[in-house]
Amino acid sequence: MNRRHFAKQLATTLGATTLPRNALDARGAAPPRPAGALEGEAPGVPFKLSVMLWTVFNKLPFEERLEKVAEAGYHNVELVGEYKGWSEDQFRTALAKKRELGQTFDVTAGLRHGVADPSAREALLADLKAELPIMEKIECNAIIIMSGNRVPGLSNKEMHKSCVEGLKALAGLVEGKNVRLLLENIDPEENPEYFLTSVAEGFDVVREVNHPQVQFLCDFFHEQIAEGNLIEKLKKNIGLVGLVHIADVPGRHEPGTGEINYENIFKTLGQLHFSHYAAMEYLPTYDAVASLRTEREKALKAGRV
Repeated sequence: MNRRHFAKQLATTLGATTLPRNALDARGAAPPRPAGALEGEAPGVPFKLSVMLWTVFNKLPFEERLEKVAEAGYHNVELVGEYKGWSEDQFRTALAKKRELGQTFDVTAGLRHGVADPSAREALLADLKAELPIMEKIECNAIIIMSGNRVPGLSNKEMHKSCVEGLKALAGLVEGKNVRLLLENIDPEENPEYFLTSVAEGFDVVREVNHPQVQFLCDFFHEQIAEGNLIEKLKKNIGLVGLVHIADVPGRHEPGTGEINYENIFKTLGQLHFSHYAAMEYLPTYDAVASLRTEREKALKAGRV
């Protein structure tokens, strides 16, 4: 399942390391880390790189997909519930390959319900309760949370409040565990019915939740389509960002194929000492291994501080 199909399925159904709270200033900005403390993908690069698996090698068995990602030079992989329906033997085989390759599953997704609908709250909590043992089994400590579609009869203010209250309830389930919840926006062209299309509002929601295990997934592809002004929002809210996703507009292809200046994006991430993951979630226009390898090298060069 890819994330676009997941978002549509969610709409149909509806109808790691964290920053302590006092590490954020009033705008959500994190204090700079000393250069000697950087522990990212490469010397001088604070962030780590990952690959969202739905975008590549879809015709291959799961273990071979992991091998291809490793061949491209990546140590981290993001999932969208590819493990749904696996047998115990399949879990063992996949985890053995992951460990053999020295890879991390840094995030997963696929909960059936969203936080914008208060009537779906208990179902959403049940979703996460069922997912947590699987996340522990696959050694993954972050999960993407969706707002879901607009709810007929509810105002924007009411859905915003539901997002805040829903995330607080979810945070109660993971309190003290090594699990982060990452709220994500989706652009209105991909899903005109989706509630949280604005990164700015998403940051407001996370700020109101005020929990160190609740952060924002800043997807530059979606936000460029929705509102733009990417770097300014990143600078003002970097302390709330737990993950960024990388793809260019239009087409969701490699950085540099469209209108987003990703060299400046990665440079800014480095300057801000962003220490979480930057995940490639694009559709390669040529050989995927070669493409991913090239984009990895470019990101590390631009992000070095």
